Amino acid sequence: MCANFLNESQAEWLKTVNDFMDNEITVEYVRNCDFERQYPYEAYDKIAKQGWLGILIPESEGGSGGDIFDYSLMAEGLGKFGFDFACSVLVPTFTAMNIIKYGTAEQKARYVKPFIDGEIRFSVSISEPDAGSDAANTKTHARQDENGDWIVSGSKLWCSGAAAKDTVIAMLVRTDKNDKHNGLSVLLIPNDTPGLDIRKLPTLSRHATGTTEIFLDEVRVPADALLGEVGQGWKIITEHLELERCAVAAAYTGNAQEAVSNANRYAHQRTQFGKPIRDFQVLKHMLAENQTRVDAARLLCYRAAQMKADNLPAARETSMAKLYGSETLKQCALDGMQILGGYANLPEGDMERYLRESIQSTIGGGTSQIQRTIIAKSMRLPA
Repeated sequence: MCANFLNESQAEWLKTVNDFMDNEITVEYVRNCDFERQYPYEAYDKIAKQGWLGILIPESEGGSGGDIFDYSLMAEGLGKFGFDFACSVLVPTFTAMNIIKYGTAEQKARYVKPFIDGEIRFSVSISEPDAGSDAANTKTHARQDENGDWIVSGSKLWCSGAAAKDTVIAMLVRTDKNDKHNGLSVLLIPNDTPGLDIRKLPTLSRHATGTTEIFLDEVRVPADALLGEVGQGWKIITEHLELERCAVAAAYTGNAQEAVSNANRYAHQRTQFGKPIRDFQVLKHMLAENQTRVDAARLLCYRAAQMKADNLPAARETSMAKLYGSETLKQCALDGMQILGGYANLPEGDMERYLRESIQSTIGGGTSQIQRTIIAKSMRLPA
């Protein structure tokens, strides 16, 4: 048994991803993608060549056949220099796994191998201007014409990665206005489909992967764009959310660890009043508290990931991991800003990027308030 209750194989896998980030990707590359608001195409291709995009996909479908624990360790490593970078890999995987579970043989043949090879990527489009945490309030609607084609109209919001080239969007749409949950379906829509208007938003965070708003005006896609069955959209999306929360919690933890390590390195280098600032008790305690938070967040992630890997119900545990991981990242980045002082405000310090992304981490993938509500519900507290 290695540190943090990992076995030797798991510890080696995490080290492999961390080394890859240090030597093949580098913090400078991630920083520049953020600064220039550029999608990390070069890094995405490098990860594809490693075969890591298919880590969760069964060997029978051409993947590596790993489990959610393996995937979470990869997410922890990829999130090291910022969640935005990890997002570029994690978001496509969520839809790939939905295609594995709900896709037709033709859809798997069309999408799975090109995804593993890095030739295409996926985005997920759930939110709308009036449907954020209340995702079942989706208004973007789809109807079938006499040929079976789907005609889609409406607007979507906060769709990460939807503007990247060669992207297929898994879009939640309303197919029955009279049934809030069972009236939802998922369509697979390539982002170069005529009628789609995708606009990258100038958000505080997620500069590289990009988050977008999408306008659809009578967009036509073929009948076989439907993922699963008509009315199965809510089931597909909610199952996807538990996988998402496991992975993002791990990535938050990886970034929180780097925020603490970054601040610790600076505390050893910076001298004030004739001694390194590491010698001031107020900073030592701040760093010690944050390292404790990171370790606790990591163990919550590992518990949730192992339960999911064992196919156990884990809604409560994944919410706890997501809640604590995001709030820990925010606290570590905020304290890191204090420790680095004025230098924290520069892109080269990286801490301002970690802080920007930490703010988003308590909102995206389900807000901290939604996670607390899920946890409270599991405790049989009144809604």
